[in-house]
Amino acid sequence: MTVRLHPHCMERMSERGAGESEVSTTVLTGSRLQARFGRISFRKEFPGPWTWQGKRYEQKEVEAIAVPDGSDWLVITVIVRYF
Repeated sequence: MTVRLHPHCMERMSERGAGESEVSTTVLTGSRLQARFGRISFRKEFPGPWTWQGKRYEQKEVEAIAVPDGSDWLVITVIVRYF
């Protein structure tokens, strides 16, 4: 199974502080939930410490919203939460 990134997702990754490997890991090993419009949400927490916009955080949660594309996943967008 391959994880592919939509151009919208790639823009959001850079804006929100997620790396390509984190997004792929989230899809392949994260928890899976149903999302709106028939999409699937994958979530995974990554232990820190992380620095984001000058603040230090102990955890980062990556949420990848994806759709199946044959035997692959196409990630539409990504949301990152720091805490």
